[in-house]
Amino acid sequence: MASPAQLIDLAAQRQSGAAAGNSVAAIVAAQRLTQFRLQYDGDERILWCQFEYTGRPCFSPTVLNEAQQVQRLVRDLSLAATGAGDEPPLRYLVLGSRAPGVWNLGGDLELFANLIRRRDRGELTRYAHQCCEVGYINSSLYQLPVVTVALVQGDALGGGFEAAMSSNLVVAERSAKFGLPEVLFNLFPGMGAYTFMARRIAPGLAERMILSGEIFTAEKLHEIGLIDVLAPDGAGVETFYDAIGHNGKRHQTHVALRAARRLVNPIGFEEMARIADLWVEAAFKLEESDLKKMLRLASAQDRRRERTLQPA
Repeated sequence: MASPAQLIDLAAQRQSGAAAGNSVAAIVAAQRLTQFRLQYDGDERILWCQFEYTGRPCFSPTVLNEAQQVQRLVRDLSLAATGAGDEPPLRYLVLGSRAPGVWNLGGDLELFANLIRRRDRGELTRYAHQCCEVGYINSSLYQLPVVTVALVQGDALGGGFEAAMSSNLVVAERSAKFGLPEVLFNLFPGMGAYTFMARRIAPGLAERMILSGEIFTAEKLHEIGLIDVLAPDGAGVETFYDAIGHNGKRHQTHVALRAARRLVNPIGFEEMARIADLWVEAAFKLEESDLKKMLRLASAQDRRRERTLQPA
């Protein structure tokens, strides 16, 4: 994996636009990831980052660590270009999934149950705060002029729903499903759901959705304002490109709109961390029957993964 110093050295070479694009592509290709596949569109300056799960399609510790690696990569590429006086190499960071019918099914429920049974408050808090860090940085991306996009082709549940909501632009295909199932095992989504949903819709409506445990269609969430762009099934990528315009046509608009949104409804990491602490407190009050329900949902996540691996 290329270091920040190597990135700066590459940018400092002041290569032509095409050569610089090749350098970025080479750096992207050099990343060592097991849970994501990266692709660089040099023409539109887009970094495609797709979930490519090797295990349960959720936010395992490995997935979280690699998500932060990608965020740091975007930061280092952008700062290296700025320091060299070059054009920014990235306009958009798009988070998608290569798992058929699945975007992300949420938190690592088996890990949660094990930590609660062991009374390991410190490790559960560390996990919750790391989730908050990933979501918070995704919402602002270090104040860089890089717009984060969730391209949801498949189900986004629990922490997956939270992650999608943390993005600056949410594009979803009509067949995508969204939900917050935590209430089914007497818990609530504590790593960004309330923070991000309440910035897009009325807090009361966000609470009703959280308490319902219902599964919502992409069309419904588009109607109420949680999804920005609704795409036909199978046309999510094309619809995203249409939404941003050719050659960065709407990029500055998206960057300015993100800044305006944060002025009107600021998002602070402290708020997210304090809500996560409430989630940890609630988690340690769960009964064994609640933990068994949690593990049944984890088993359902495994079955979803197995179905995606079956040949058509």
